[in-house]
Amino acid sequence: MATRAELKAAACKAIDRRAKELIAVSRDILEHPEPGYSEYRTARVVGEQLARLGIKYRSGLALTGVKGAVQGGGGKGPSVAIIGELDSLIVDGHPSAAADTNAAHACGHHCQIGMMLGALVGLTQPRVLAELSGEIVPFAVPAEEFIEVERRLGLRESGQIEFMGGKQELIRLGEFDDVDIAMMCHTASDMGAHTFALGGTSNGHIVKYVRFTGRAAHAGSAPHLGVNALNAATFALQAINSNRELYREQDTVRIHGIMTAGGQSVNSVPSDVKLEWRVRSGTPEAVVRNSEIVDRCFRAGALAVGASVSITNIPGYLPMRHDQHLLDLFRQNSVNLLNENRVLVMPPARNRGGSTDMGDLSHILPSVHPYTGGAQGAGHSNEYLITDYQQAVVNPAKIMAMSVIDLLADGGAKGRQVVSSFRPAMTRGAYLNFQRQQAAVREYDGGAG
Repeated sequence: MATRAELKAAACKAIDRRAKELIAVSRDILEHPEPGYSEYRTARVVGEQLARLGIKYRSGLALTGVKGAVQGGGGKGPSVAIIGELDSLIVDGHPSAAADTNAAHACGHHCQIGMMLGALVGLTQPRVLAELSGEIVPFAVPAEEFIEVERRLGLRESGQIEFMGGKQELIRLGEFDDVDIAMMCHTASDMGAHTFALGGTSNGHIVKYVRFTGRAAHAGSAPHLGVNALNAATFALQAINSNRELYREQDTVRIHGIMTAGGQSVNSVPSDVKLEWRVRSGTPEAVVRNSEIVDRCFRAGALAVGASVSITNIPGYLPMRHDQHLLDLFRQNSVNLLNENRVLVMPPARNRGGSTDMGDLSHILPSVHPYTGGAQGAGHSNEYLITDYQQAVVNPAKIMAMSVIDLLADGGAKGRQVVSSFRPAMTRGAYLNFQRQQAAVREYDGGAG
């Protein structure tokens, strides 16, 4: 019977042997980016790679998700999901942006697929797998980036999805019901001298699709006959800015959005203006509170010019809750691989400001979502590039593989401890109820009466 140290060494050597291939897969996905719920090519690539490893899988989950299963040779034990995200952003001007869609991997999700596959390469070595008790679940999930809201509303209206985030939808479908523990890593460019970061939290958020409707008229000869929906939206945005003093520092509030339609021609009073907006805060309660403030501002904009407004509130993500046992495992393995001075451990209250649907999953089952270096440039910008694929793909693959070995070796004792000590913030049913309560369409006619 091999020791855990021997199993880890064998897994890491296997990953090193396949490092060039793993990086090549990530680079291939980089060159063929696809936004959420349309990652069909990327999903096929994942399926092909799982098949090469002899791993059975199901595809088409939440439209494009791919889920495999690898049974350890040591008997029954916990089920551990290793997650990679399939989708890209839309970033015009990114060096690897698709010419037809401007889709681009400006957040490093292509590396997540490489590191997920790399961890599997190490864990499926016969010598390693024979000593593991339980199941390894590679899971490539769609639509983490909450973008293209109008298109996703169309998917919802046609019954293809209910929730617009991939892990949200997979939770609804019950695809995490057979998973006991979940892990993934994300690339980052803002860690200073560190190359791996653990802990902290993220913002929750709610997403808004807002449509102001006015009345068109000739902007030169008869503007008085029109109702300017663009002016309504402008007033609303100024009102949001005027409420900044209400947003508490401890809530890490971020309120932002884009205008996707602002009129049709310069000589016509704009009558149809559309916004995609987001309200982020550090707790679900703060999200709800600040969402109400923002909705009030949208109504005020409509009232100011006599337009009407429709506000579609869409359930967003929950803050990340890291399981402490998993953090401890990841810290030890990352320190052993990278040295202690290269590993950053953030306090639980450290909020990076962004949002992830891994936060939703972490409310239901023990989860961990660390960050690895290897990138440069601001995230979600055309300057975000992976410059060190060893750090962005190979090293996190090793750290995840070693952590799975800790969880499932020795009869899965550590994994069982993680599962038994975890106290979920929500059951799956409670989670679905909470999210559905956030979904609402609010109509207001500012020209009535």
